[in-house]
Amino acid sequence: MSITDRIDAITLIPDEYRATVLPAPKSVKIELTGRCNLACSFCALRTRTKQPKGDMDFALFERVTREMRDAGVQEIGMFYLGESTMAPEKLVSGIDWCKNELNFPYVFLTTNGTRCFPELVDKMMSAGLDSLKFSVNAYNAHQFFELMGVSAKLWRNALTNIALAREVRDLRGYKCKIYASSIQYDGEQLGKMQGLLDEKVLPFVDQHYWLPLYAQMTSVTSARAKELGFSPNAGNQGRVGALREPLPCWSAFMGGHLRADGVLTACCFDPDGRFAMGDLKKISFMKAWNSQSFQDLRAAHLRKSVTGTICEGCIAYAA
Repeated sequence: MSITDRIDAITLIPDEYRATVLPAPKSVKIELTGRCNLACSFCALRTRTKQPKGDMDFALFERVTREMRDAGVQEIGMFYLGESTMAPEKLVSGIDWCKNELNFPYVFLTTNGTRCFPELVDKMMSAGLDSLKFSVNAYNAHQFFELMGVSAKLWRNALTNIALAREVRDLRGYKCKIYASSIQYDGEQLGKMQGLLDEKVLPFVDQHYWLPLYAQMTSVTSARAKELGFSPNAGNQGRVGALREPLPCWSAFMGGHLRADGVLTACCFDPDGRFAMGDLKKISFMKAWNSQSFQDLRAAHLRKSVTGTICEGCIAYAA
């Protein structure tokens, strides 16, 4: 199954998941660390003030992933908002635990690539990582500096690491797939981005796909977004080529999102903790997944009326 097939399966809500009390989601993303070495203009992490900036306690990680597996979760993403390669030892241990102790069928990682060096790639793939996806969102070093707010040296690191990841995978015979995604820019910016992809990314990955810039994901002003060459799309509608209706939002029904402090959140891009549905340090995963707060939010989404809920401010629901 390709990565886009997997994404589409999660973003499409089947009839059995159009309810307030649900079975376990097929896929859960877990934030091993709230840290990141970039300061991307389009990322919810940029506005994080009340959420964790440290690492997840590994004993908590082991407990909640066991609960998830017992409940029927099939896929574990080793990331949420933070950059997991900032905690490389914990990342490798987490992959090994999920694949070889709990036997999750699919363990995946999305990374900015800047710290995804060959030594780490080798360890992750050896531990059983099924999918390694690089986010590539700047067509040159200057734009990288403008968007990510850090040294352009990291842009070169990331591109080098994509090529080296493919080299490690092929040399060692690992089964891990290598992917890349990019935000779909506007106008001539898109052509410039495609030029970079053709030369530096596509030769080394198994598949690339485009993403819209989700409105909930960004704190960029409209004027600044236009200057940089992108504009926000409503809500989280999945990937370009298979966009979903914003209501009900699949994130509240189909995919779990766990912060580094153990709090389960209802939103893919929770910038300030307002979407917290349950603290897994205090309750089990399934109790949080079907907490009263989550049930009430899902009911509003199913009515396609989120006025008065934590989702009210999302641009997806503006008239």
